[in-house]
Amino acid sequence: MCILFIAVKQHPDLPLIIAANRDEFYQRPTTPSGFWNEYPSILAGKDRQAGGTWMGVTRGGKIAALTNVREPQRVLDNAPSRGELTVNYLTEDVSTSDYLQCCQSSRQHYNGYNLLFGEWHNLHVYNNRSDTLTVLKPGFYALSNASIDMHWPKQRRGVKGLQAACQLPADHIVDALLTVLQDDHQAPEEALPDTGIPKDWERLLSSIFITTPDYGTRCSTILTVDDQQHISWYEQTYQNGHPSSPPRTFQFAIG
Repeated sequence: MCILFIAVKQHPDLPLIIAANRDEFYQRPTTPSGFWNEYPSILAGKDRQAGGTWMGVTRGGKIAALTNVREPQRVLDNAPSRGELTVNYLTEDVSTSDYLQCCQSSRQHYNGYNLLFGEWHNLHVYNNRSDTLTVLKPGFYALSNASIDMHWPKQRRGVKGLQAACQLPADHIVDALLTVLQDDHQAPEEALPDTGIPKDWERLLSSIFITTPDYGTRCSTILTVDDQQHISWYEQTYQNGHPSSPPRTFQFAIG
């Protein structure tokens, strides 16, 4: 279902930091991040089952990332994949305002989602259930599986870790954020959200890093943009809670 931690203009050398986990069933076929053959300007992982992605960036500095809204009582069985929303934004020559209109006009067709999208210096979060747009002004943000103004325990833990990381030199950011993203601390029962799923699953999903027999965190991604508008991308993939391959790293100038 994914979680994102975002710092906008909170580090002296990195005006944008995004740290994200993708949570998914282990059996869902996935391609690790890379530049796509069919769209050479896009850097992203790929969901091979539906063809979309959970997070990506273009060489021109457009960013899109997705989290699902957890609402089992409102699941549409035949809804299109939400991963196409990120791909469509990254591949189309469309303004933020025009893409917002597209999302609004189609919002009832999809299961619940939060879509982070925009140019790297002007990001927004759209929630299709509330039909609301949040502009990410300078500050810290955590986006999980409800609206952006919710503050679940794992969101608070992650933001605290992100705030601490922003006190470190830029070359220490990745290691610090990996520690945040690999935090498997579960919330106490009295602090668990009530999203309509059984309490044992609420507990399992209450950590930043999730491990269950069939479902859990599949990758951690860290994206930074520096003052010279260079993008750095770091991805660590996992299987059953353990690193499954060496990290993948990419650096390029926005242009």
